[in-house]
Amino acid sequence: MAAALGAWVLFEDGSGQSVRPPRAKTWAPWGVTPVVRVRGGGTGRIHVAGVVCYRPGRRSRFFPHLRTHRGRRGELKSLTWKDYRDLIRRAHQQLGGPVILIWDNLATHLVRPLREFIEKTDWLTVVQMPPYAPDLNPQEGIWSLLKRDLGNLTAQTFDELLRAVKRKLKSLQYRPDIIDGCLAGTGLTLETALPDNTS
Repeated sequence: MAAALGAWVLFEDGSGQSVRPPRAKTWAPWGVTPVVRVRGGGTGRIHVAGVVCYRPGRRSRFFPHLRTHRGRRGELKSLTWKDYRDLIRRAHQQLGGPVILIWDNLATHLVRPLREFIEKTDWLTVVQMPPYAPDLNPQEGIWSLLKRDLGNLTAQTFDELLRAVKRKLKSLQYRPDIIDGCLAGTGLTLETALPDNTS
């Protein structure tokens, strides 16, 4: 389908991070478990949606969209359908041409306003991923790299964590080799199958 349309193939997924760091492996002398003390309290969470974008013959791209929740009254606690719509629009503006978007069955992806946006947008085709198949989504590789980097960070404040997340996401945007590696890690390829001429 992408080859026939000359389209970009986009894989979307979301992730989140709080001030409490994720668990990460590290080196230490045998029998001496390293202990990193962090503040147990504090509110706030960073929500990130991202798309990795592929097209044969073009540099692979990555676009993130962040929303912060600091625990204040009236603040949105997660990404909304408008966040996903804006992410898709921004990717299309940067890429140009038709877009085939592959994502999962997250409830926010299925709300009526977002479905109506998809139906009215002639440059966008959406393909649902199979249920419980994160191993087929190269965007998961980006989140894995982000979490690995944050595993060694003991942010004392929410703003410090936010700066670290933005810095890492920005650095990944300039690494098409890593974005390509995330696709290779899924076992998927952008090459079209050649017709079988043996008969």
